[in-house]
Formats: sequence, structure tokens, C-alpha cells
Amino acid sequence: METFRRIIEAIEAEGAAALATVVKTEGSSPQGAGARMVARPSGRFDGTIGGGELERQALDDARAALRKGRGPARRGVVALGPRLDQCCGGRAEWRIEIFDARDLAALAPLAEAERAGPFAVVARLDADGRIARALGAAEAELEQGAWREAYGEATTPVYLFGAGHVGRALALALAPLPFVVRWIDSRDDAFPERAPPNATLVKASDPPAELASAPDGALVVVLTHSHELDFAVVAEALRQDRFRYVGMIGSQSKRARFVSQLRAAGLAEERIGKLVCPIGVPGVAGKEPAVIAAAAAAQLLIARGG
Repeated sequence: METFRRIIEAIEAEGAAALATVVKTEGSSPQGAGARMVARPSGRFDGTIGGGELERQALDDARAALRKGRGPARRGVVALGPRLDQCCGGRAEWRIEIFDARDLAALAPLAEAERAGPFAVVARLDADGRIARALGAAEAELEQGAWREAYGEATTPVYLFGAGHVGRALALALAPLPFVVRWIDSRDDAFPERAPPNATLVKASDPPAELASAPDGALVVVLTHSHELDFAVVAEALRQDRFRYVGMIGSQSKRARFVSQLRAAGLAEERIGKLVCPIGVPGVAGKEPAVIAAAAAAQLLIARGG
């Protein structure tokens, strides 16, 4: 979750936001220190600090703080035992902060840093009991009650070729996941009017050429409107032999035909063997775009972890 983006969105939509952060755990707990959740006055929330009764209590605390308005950070502690109907047996401590329009200027650079990937800030309590966060602060600033907070999640680049029905479904499936998507199509008006925040839309006259600037280890998914274009992208991706995953939508018969063509093009058997087609984790039935996208997203998560 992009914490600061969610806070800004909540302020812009509803005037305020509450940030609940797990600051300390003892024993067994569903989430560790640093887990975060952003709550809105309407009751909507993003992220999680562990679910169950623990999360319900934290949400109640956040809503109470939202009703009081912007003020000092407040803390809550809960034992994760039978009283909460949670069998973890540990102890969790959380902190609630309230933000409103007065904080937008300070939040903007934090949101920008978070979009670029993982980063850290030095945090400390100010004179009003609120938490002040500094980007790029030196280790020396950890003295006198300051602490370091880590934000952002390491993301994996996905080069998604094709903005048809399955391409759109896959882009949506990848939106909440730890991927940054470069979404490529050669057609005019191929893309939807709105795209997920983690996707960059690229209208390319030569889609295979986009791979030249792709980072090593990127994941390549080919879902174009044309078998000829599918082949061109797949052949280039396999030729470069530096991507963690090269997948193409299609049947086993399509794969056999492409394998034959790749051999004729002179690609080595070892590289051809890296082509994933059909895409998606095995055992998921259904040809609907959303089903294919769910199975492909799961496969990409596996590839990312590998």
C-alpha cells in the first residue's frame, strides 16, 4: 500500500484521514511492527494491521480520533488472547495519527518518494505531540528520541503488451499488487480512459523495441491483438535472455506453432524452453478475461518471488 497517497486521497475526498500503525509487538501477532492502515471518516479503509478483533479495535480508535479531529498522536495496546477471540497469544501496540488539509504540503514529498520505491524517514514527536517526518535525514538525527520508519514496497517491473479484454483485466488485477506496469499497445484508442496508478500507458509504433530499455529481471506478458506481433515480442524477449518471465496468452497448439517458428528463427532450445504458454497457474478453469487475469497474476507473483 502506498500509505501517503492513500492519506492524501482520503483528505481530498473526505477532508481527513487516520493512519493506524503497529509500532510494537510481543510474542505472536498477525502483523509485525510497521503494518499500516488508513481509515476515512466514511468508514472506508485501506491496508491492514492484522484483521480480526485487533483490527476492529484499531478502527474504532481511529474513528474516535477522526471525530475529535487533528491533534496529538494517540496509542493503543491490546493483548491478543481469548478475550479478543484471537489465539495469537501476543501483544500489539498501535499508534493513531489524524491528518487533514493542513498536512497536504508535508505529505506531498513523502507520497512522491513512496512512488519511487522503498525509502525511510527519520520521525520524532514535535512540541504538539504530532509526528514530524524528515526525508534524507542523517543517522545522527536518530538521537534524542527520534526513530526510523520504512515505507514503500519493492516492486517488480511488468512489461504488459496488449490492451484488449485480457490485457485490461490483467492490468486491473496487478493494480493492488507489488508491480509497476509498463502497458504497451500499438493501436490508437486501445487503452481505457483511466488506468491503474501503477501503470504507465505507452502507445508504441514498434512494441518489441520497448524491451531494449526494460530492466534485467522484468516480467514480460504478451497479450496482443496479433499473432504476428505476439511472435515478434516473444522472439525479442527470448533473444535478449535477461527476463525472469516471458509469458504469452494462447493454447498448447499456439505454443507448438510458435516453438517451431522460434527454432526456424535460430533461437536456442534453452531459450525457447523459457516461454510460458498458456499463461496462468495450472488448474484454474475458465476463459473469461478476469479468470485468465487472476491466474496470470498469481503466476507473476510466483515468478516475482523466484
